[in-house]
Amino acid sequence: MSIRDQVHAILGALPGAEKKVAHAFLAQYPSSGLSTIAALAEVAGTSAPTVLRFITRVGFESYPDFQRALREEVQAQLMSPSPLERGRSTTSTQPDTPGLRTSFARAEANLHATLEAIPESEFDAACELMSDPKSACYFLGGRFTDFIAGYMAAHLRIIRPNVRHFAGQTSTWHDQFLDIRAGDVAVLFDIRRYQTDLIRLGEILVERRARIVLITDPWLSPLARSAHVVLPCVVEAGRTWDSSVTLLALSEALIDRVSRGQWSNAQNRMQALEDIHWNNPAAAEGGTGKKEP
Repeated sequence: MSIRDQVHAILGALPGAEKKVAHAFLAQYPSSGLSTIAALAEVAGTSAPTVLRFITRVGFESYPDFQRALREEVQAQLMSPSPLERGRSTTSTQPDTPGLRTSFARAEANLHATLEAIPESEFDAACELMSDPKSACYFLGGRFTDFIAGYMAAHLRIIRPNVRHFAGQTSTWHDQFLDIRAGDVAVLFDIRRYQTDLIRLGEILVERRARIVLITDPWLSPLARSAHVVLPCVVEAGRTWDSSVTLLALSEALIDRVSRGQWSNAQNRMQALEDIHWNNPAAAEGGTGKKEP
């Protein structure tokens, strides 16, 4: 189990002060853990003894032991292979083409591992942010994950107002920043190999005091240091390409939870949408809705 996984596993049981240290560590992972005890305590707004108690709860006897293990994880992350390299490796070590049952078994294993990696408290926090009626909610993903961001936005804009999916090329994102206000929520997807444009977007969102929900992989996108909530999904599939099954499953769980929590308002919006479809079906399908003379 990685250090991040260990922290997530105990997050819900930590006392208040130590939970602040955990959030500071996860929000700026891994750089916060590679700083001094005093620096981590300052970021968390706690004391050095509180940091040491937190380190002990995670399972380390000393801060140097904790940092040594963290550096090893960082080194492993930096050496993360490209899809081409993973393809060569899996082809050479597993010459047989996996069947449907094998692929489904891997997906099932990833789902179970992701369930263990995400504390219920973090899932709750993400749902609370996405349900805040006073805040607009923005969605964006990377090259292979933006379709999930769009999928979430398409569902949630029916449930609640002010849901938007960042659209167009990177250069047009800045135009869309104009509407972001302090307290708004941005749900971002970023898995390896992490995108520099998304990381820069996260920095701008922080400058505008937006709150970020990051859906990422076990190695954590650098966006984690800007995020209020980090939800890591296991995507390793033992093949050329990472799997998106857990990302989509988590997205659907978030959609369902927010929908249930917003049901009193959601059913009115859904009924209004049904009325539009039934009363003006041609317009709902992209036509004018006018009858021929």
